[in-house]
Amino acid sequence: MTTYIDHSTDRLGLLLGLDETVQKLDGDREVDSALHFGTMVGRSAVLRRTLKQVESVGPTGSTVLLQGETGTGKELLAQAVHELSPRRAGPLVKLNCAAIPTGLLESELFGHEKGAFTSALAQRIGRFEMADGGTLLLDEVAEIPLELQPKLLRVLQEREFERLGGARTLRTDARVVAATNRDLRTMVERGTFRADLFYRLNVFPIHVPALRDRPEDIPLLIRHYAAGFSRRMHKSIDSIPSPTMTELCRYSWPGNIRELQNVLERAVILSSGPVLEVDLSELMPRDRPRRGVWEAKVQPFPLRNVREQLQQAQRDEILRALREAGGRVGGANGAAALLGLKRTTLIARMSRLGIEARSAAA
Repeated sequence: MTTYIDHSTDRLGLLLGLDETVQKLDGDREVDSALHFGTMVGRSAVLRRTLKQVESVGPTGSTVLLQGETGTGKELLAQAVHELSPRRAGPLVKLNCAAIPTGLLESELFGHEKGAFTSALAQRIGRFEMADGGTLLLDEVAEIPLELQPKLLRVLQEREFERLGGARTLRTDARVVAATNRDLRTMVERGTFRADLFYRLNVFPIHVPALRDRPEDIPLLIRHYAAGFSRRMHKSIDSIPSPTMTELCRYSWPGNIRELQNVLERAVILSSGPVLEVDLSELMPRDRPRRGVWEAKVQPFPLRNVREQLQQAQRDEILRALREAGGRVGGANGAAALLGLKRTTLIARMSRLGIEARSAAA
């Protein structure tokens, strides 16, 4: 994962007080377009904290829950989790749970056998099978209906499932990264999301900050995306008027980075010279929005220490591997082999975490 940190002196406070009529887009300090995987642009403390969490959990096999508003870059972070893990050579399979009709979602997740239902003319492999040995991103996981949640819980806990219409139990070694813009805790309280499934997904939660919470990153993002779109469209745009930059930095960006990308892409299309021309009239009212449902719900919950979360996640994975291996640490079917670790490495981690093989297998 490439992190672009701008160490220039044009902090947001200074930016808003500039007298110059235009600012350079600084194309010489280009980074590959953020439309490409692996580029995170920013210097804010809140973004650094999020990236530190991704770097901590990526190399483990633990389940990750990405929480944040629409358009904040959750899918990009899921890709980073995959690329930082030993599973990077395996597939990264994505499923938007909100985009699949309820009646077809079970088939998408677990597959189906020929004749399982009227239109099942052939066998279909589900996403959990596709992601075996890799990572499965369940985007908009809050949209999975209640009646399907027990089956998802089972595959997360036992790594077992059956295709729709099939009797044979299949196994999968897919790591799950879930993403949502909903407050799952509130959904649990209201009975619209299973508590046991929430706790199984919430092994390592990461809050992805909204763009309005990292205003010092906005000038960097503007330069970055404007330069990227200019290269793609073969235009020579190298500056932006300071008043325009000021307005863009003051805007609350309810659509977050996705909205910013769209605004800048349209601006590059409409700009005929070297100066970026942004139609500021298309932006929504600039008053800071009232605290949204997500912001109001999430902030009261205390954040656990990252080190504690990581240790607990490692402990859970080791215990599960020991149970599956019947308490055996070494050997072809031992816990070390299941986790992709050397026997001595696993023994050292077990000692550090206070895990005994016999008691774990009981």
